[in-house]
Amino acid sequence: MQPPTDDGEIRLRARDILLEMARTLWYVRAILGGLLVSFVMLTIWMYAFGDPVETVRRTASPFGETLYFCAITALTIGYGDVVPTSTFGRIDAVLLGLIGLVLTGLFVATAVRGVQEAALRASAGPEQK
Repeated sequence: MQPPTDDGEIRLRARDILLEMARTLWYVRAILGGLLVSFVMLTIWMYAFGDPVETVRRTASPFGETLYFCAITALTIGYGDVVPTSTFGRIDAVLLGLIGLVLTGLFVATAVRGVQEAALRASAGPEQK
């Protein structure tokens, strides 16, 4: 970490922030793993029971398109080129969207904590690390 400047400002380096973010992600690895497992299960269920349909050709979507739909839904983008046509599929899509919101919030919180921890370590000085 760099020492404070003459005016008392503490300069943070991106490397230190990314290191703190990585540490935080390591702490929440069980949550991330649970979200990944949930995503995989919901994707398989969508393929098996959600009746995803490619909207231009009105044909059943192969697994690759179903995976694409689930990823786009979890990222909360939702292009609408592949849609579920069953009630179960629509519920599944909502759950995928919720997983995406939780995952986004988790990464934002991790980034904020990374900046906070890096600033705290930088302000503590080398003797207190």
